[in-house]
Amino acid sequence: MKLTDLNTYGGIGANSLLVEIGKFTLLIDAGLNPKATGLDGVPNFSLIRDRHIDFAILTHCHLDHLGAFPIFLREHPETDVLMSQPSHSLAERMLHNSVNVMKRQREEQYIPEYPLFTHTEVEQISTRFLPLIFGQSKKIRIEDDELELTFFPSGHIPGAAGIEITHKHRSIFFTGDVLFDKQMILPGAKFPRRDYDTIVMETTHGATPKLKERSREGEVERLILTINKVIQREGSILIPVFALGRMQEVLTILQKALKTGAIPKCPVFGAGLGMDIANYFDQIARKTGLVKFNRNVIKDLKLQNLPRKLQPGRDVSTAGIYVLGSGMMIERTPSYNMAASLLAHHHNAICFVGYCDPDTPGGKLLETKTGQTFLFESLDYQTPVRAEIEKFDLSGHAIREDLLEFAIQANPRAVVLTHGDQPARDWFIDSFLMEAPNIQVTDPTPLQTFQI
Repeated sequence: MKLTDLNTYGGIGANSLLVEIGKFTLLIDAGLNPKATGLDGVPNFSLIRDRHIDFAILTHCHLDHLGAFPIFLREHPETDVLMSQPSHSLAERMLHNSVNVMKRQREEQYIPEYPLFTHTEVEQISTRFLPLIFGQSKKIRIEDDELELTFFPSGHIPGAAGIEITHKHRSIFFTGDVLFDKQMILPGAKFPRRDYDTIVMETTHGATPKLKERSREGEVERLILTINKVIQREGSILIPVFALGRMQEVLTILQKALKTGAIPKCPVFGAGLGMDIANYFDQIARKTGLVKFNRNVIKDLKLQNLPRKLQPGRDVSTAGIYVLGSGMMIERTPSYNMAASLLAHHHNAICFVGYCDPDTPGGKLLETKTGQTFLFESLDYQTPVRAEIEKFDLSGHAIREDLLEFAIQANPRAVVLTHGDQPARDWFIDSFLMEAPNIQVTDPTPLQTFQI
């Protein structure tokens, strides 16, 4: 088997992996790098432009895995994309939103090459998105060669899949983005416990030590206690969330807490793509039973729209809980603008509940101490940090110890590291060396083909 990481800069971003096995050539994911602009954020498809790709696979619908598929399919009009049933429901909606965001960025940030694709292209390629049922194998033949493909729920977000590929007497498992712990709206990963020749695994939290005294349930309880404390001092709570998965989980947590009285009644506000995605989750839940969510959550919370006018430094007129996109507080998003209103005031709090890239505004704010100055660059506004800043581990990614245990129990001959910054990958390299030195560990160099 040959693998090529098409993510030009490696790490986490424009995720896309070329796989060659037997007579088959396939692509796993085609994402956009959220930290890059224009074509700089696209995988390096020039390496495969003149090659026939038999089929592609989408592991899940976050845009760092999905967002470049229209560009890839424009150059490969004969290729279909296989994905899980929930992803099939979500993919087109997520891509349409990406077009809208790029159009806005073209005007606000003067990026002439945006949008990289159009609404019409998204509609056209959606006919080439083919759903597969979790756990049901699909056999694909090319001449006298056969490959068997099976999707398994990976727990990361609804629809996220780990991929098992069996070719002749060899089995390979691609974890995709994975979470083994159950969430409020989603069970944990249901991966096979069997031997594999090769494991290709994400490494997102490789540089994050496990805190022994913390659990996901404990983090939810700590979040509720923090919300209570801020409400009692008549402040507001901003919870920046990813639109796909994290917003719906946080809304469900709040609904339960308000119903049981764990949180006193107060205004709850929501804004961003996640509000629309909630309707899709409701449909997926009713059709497949793979998600534990329904739109009554929004009704029960009496969710309100975001105030129209937000001014940096001026506190909001109505104190409450603000559940807003984006999770990393990217510039010009609802959570970014709200943070600029809340940050200067002691009685407020900003509660991060997922992964924040260190180079994003959210990541930078987490590294800024109380009293230090924080710059909202796109708003041309800076303020001392006076609001309470908290981090809660409700990430959709597995802790490193769980990933390491899964990989070692599969007794692989080889492990390939993906989707992680270099310190995260280095931890896995060192850990495999200590705990399973017989396993060949590969940290791919971007754009270089290697054989396993």
